[in-house]
Amino acid sequence: MSIGLLYERSENDENGIKLTAEQLGIDLTFIPFRKIAVSISKNGFNIASKGKNFTDTLKGIGVVLCRAQSKNRRIYAANTMEVLGKKVINPSQIEFMCYSKFRTLMHLWAVGLPIPKTVYVPCDPFDTTKDGRKIRNEPDIADLLEQEIGNEIVIKPDAGTHGKGIVLSKNREELLANIGHTEASIINPVGVVAQELIEKWFYDLRIIVYKEKNKDPVCHPIGMARAGFSDFRTNTFLGNLVFDAKLPQHIRELTVRCGKALGREHEAWVFAMDAMINVGKNKNADDRTLKLELAKAGTFWEPVKKVKRDDLRLQDFKAWNDQLETAVNNYKATEPYAKVKSIIEENVDANRIRIVFHEANSCPEFWEQTRTITGMNVAVPLLKGAQSLLN
Repeated sequence: MSIGLLYERSENDENGIKLTAEQLGIDLTFIPFRKIAVSISKNGFNIASKGKNFTDTLKGIGVVLCRAQSKNRRIYAANTMEVLGKKVINPSQIEFMCYSKFRTLMHLWAVGLPIPKTVYVPCDPFDTTKDGRKIRNEPDIADLLEQEIGNEIVIKPDAGTHGKGIVLSKNREELLANIGHTEASIINPVGVVAQELIEKWFYDLRIIVYKEKNKDPVCHPIGMARAGFSDFRTNTFLGNLVFDAKLPQHIRELTVRCGKALGREHEAWVFAMDAMINVGKNKNADDRTLKLELAKAGTFWEPVKKVKRDDLRLQDFKAWNDQLETAVNNYKATEPYAKVKSIIEENVDANRIRIVFHEANSCPEFWEQTRTITGMNVAVPLLKGAQSLLN
């Protein structure tokens, strides 16, 4: 039996998994999961695109790496493969849990892990009656959120990614407006999710934790710090910089507990945990100095951005990857990078008991930044986890 790589379209992460598999001597079978037809009937099942039938291909696959980028498609894909008798990383139960921020945090909270205070209000900002009238629920929702959280309230799409749709309300007027803009959608199926504002200073953390069959879970000892002052959101898709940060043992142990809480009885899994540290006033540098160093570091990040935009990745992925690694290593070798990294590591260590986990990513993007910055090639635990299930 072989390992299948299921994907919507072949992006850098999927090409990186293919390249890593070649380096490890692992054969992969590719399974598209976008423009295909999945058919079930009394005659069995059939999976086919317009030009190729993949039904027989699936028969030789024992474990599937589920890398569909859409959260909804990933749940369908994992469940479909499991019903067809395949083992999946990550399984559909995990995908269902990680699809929702609130469901994820419920599982972490249930075992005593630190999370931001989070509130879920099941109703939408407005209801429509049979005769077409709209009933406005914003004031009632705002009352509930203020009752539970207070004044500074962060509203998030329950299934959102990349920091999209996350808004901060500092007063009642802003809160009502932000609730009013919360519409039912694919990234926020129903209701309103809100959190207390964590005073995380200028950075947050992404931490990789993984498990192979018959082995203890492992937390990678280096986290990726996403840093910047332009917004209270520090997601890299909003233009923030990235730095590596050594993780204190306390944080690594908590991250392993997160993995266990979400991985539950499953034998192999991979998560990227997102965490914030409630720094408050416990800072080890002044903001002005930091902004200057971040601006300097930003100039050295420009060559990395240029490589990322280069279409060479579409023609010669290996050559493009060499250029990417060189550009990132040059960035990491600069003095501003070293200064900011040192400030972050010192701050993380000093405030390690103030960490809170706020999201788990079951299909993290990793090739361009997590791998090059922290040294953690997520393709390796994915592939080795799959091998452990085959064995």
